[in-house]
Amino acid sequence: MFEKLNFLTAGMPLSTGKGSYGRAFEILEEMSLDGMELEFVHGVRMSDETRKLVKTATKEKKLILTAHAPFYVNLNAREEEKVDASVQRVFETALAGRDTGAFSITFHAAYYLGQDKEVVYNQVKTQISRIVELMEKENFKIWIRPETTGKGTQWGDLDEVIRLSKDFENIVLPCIDFSHLHARSAGEYNTYDEFSYILESIAKKIGRFALDNFHGHLAGIEYTQKGERQHLNLKESDMNYIDLLKVLKEFEVKGALVCESPNIEDDAKLLKETYLSL
Repeated sequence: MFEKLNFLTAGMPLSTGKGSYGRAFEILEEMSLDGMELEFVHGVRMSDETRKLVKTATKEKKLILTAHAPFYVNLNAREEEKVDASVQRVFETALAGRDTGAFSITFHAAYYLGQDKEVVYNQVKTQISRIVELMEKENFKIWIRPETTGKGTQWGDLDEVIRLSKDFENIVLPCIDFSHLHARSAGEYNTYDEFSYILESIAKKIGRFALDNFHGHLAGIEYTQKGERQHLNLKESDMNYIDLLKVLKEFEVKGALVCESPNIEDDAKLLKETYLSL
């Protein structure tokens, strides 16, 4: 599907201001960036008219789209109604992805809430099954991706997202947030060898196609022993993005790398230009 690694902004470029998606896509084109992740932060609120506009514009400009589900998702919530609402939010994001031509959606799947990791894994798996069933009823497919998370209280370490992908072949793949893995481990996952280990694990345990249809996130990040605190601009952080880009290039990863730095378009451009210079 992909010929190369594409560099996307997490949401509309900041310079869009109060402009529309149309203006945002023009800015991406002007900056030679490759696309955008649609950010449904507080809910999947996008009219049918806007969905059509986004699909048409991105097709014309040959831009890549991904989508991020709202942050109010916990497939392991104690209250059944919160689990149901979480399933619905992920499904609505998948629908919006289908309607806009996105190739992949991602979400923060769950919190452990002090429970055994295996118990939580099985609960997440059960709820993912429900989301997949809803998609099958609507007769569409899109990659749905639990994201690696930035705190030890959140479900979503590297092994968990890989395992879930193996349990749901051809519909679930990981979204690898390199910054989250770095923060979650309080400073690990930040060397050439550690980045290589991540990609080798995906290729060996899921298959080469997972690197040919990649969806990842990257930003600078501030963290403590408990994990992620906040995103930073790349040059204001210790994130070893140059070695990461070298590894992505050597593994010939194709797909989308979404920049989530506070200065999204500037760091996205920095990443793309650095990558092309290697």
